[in-house]
Amino acid sequence: MELVWRRFVTKLRGLYRADKICPQVAEELREEEEEWHILILYQSCIEQQNVIISAGECAMVAKKYGYDYWDGDRKYGYGGYRYDGRWRSVAQKMADYYQLKLGQKVLDVGCGMAHLLYELTQAVPGISVTGIDISQYALKHAKEEVRENLHYGQAQELPFQDNEFDLVFSLTTLHNLKVYDLKKAVQEIERVSKGNSYIMVESFRNDREEMNMLYWQLTCASYYSVDEWEWLYREWGYTGDYSFIFFE
Repeated sequence: MELVWRRFVTKLRGLYRADKICPQVAEELREEEEEWHILILYQSCIEQQNVIISAGECAMVAKKYGYDYWDGDRKYGYGGYRYDGRWRSVAQKMADYYQLKLGQKVLDVGCGMAHLLYELTQAVPGISVTGIDISQYALKHAKEEVRENLHYGQAQELPFQDNEFDLVFSLTTLHNLKVYDLKKAVQEIERVSKGNSYIMVESFRNDREEMNMLYWQLTCASYYSVDEWEWLYREWGYTGDYSFIFFE
């Protein structure tokens, strides 16, 4: 592309000099200018294509949910996932809202490094926490205090009994599933919960937020508006709480 561009500019300059002597070349010059604009457009398209290819490559790396996703370069995911206590206030609000008590059981579907589960044990001493995730790297580097309560597994095949947990929650996880697995995961959360459950996923309310979501996400596989999510929950028999993250 660069060589073609240099040749074109050289030719255009030559025509300009010829136009000073021979006005008859003016028409050809105009045609060349049109070709120039086409080349500029082509170069822009190539640049955009490279951006798309780069984003695709980053997504492929991110979806392995290994070192790169958690602690590697920011373009692959978190760019360094560290415990900093930010989940303490979230845990306290969840504990208060769901009136969690000593001896009750809580499950986090897509627990990652289990920082929120750890904070729940601090907010409600004596609570029993369990987590499940598909990232071996996250489980290996999870908060040490709760690591023994974590399991490797998929959201659509939870290895637990019916009505086993007093609260089941899943934060920013289920939108990473294809619709057929998404349905199973939502129904599994409903199955293992005694009644209290909470799902948070990425979504959009308008065209702008939809485009922002498409450009920002790395691992998302289910792109639905709020209305569509709510329809799916009703169709699949989900009776728990839910909320959304928007890219404004």
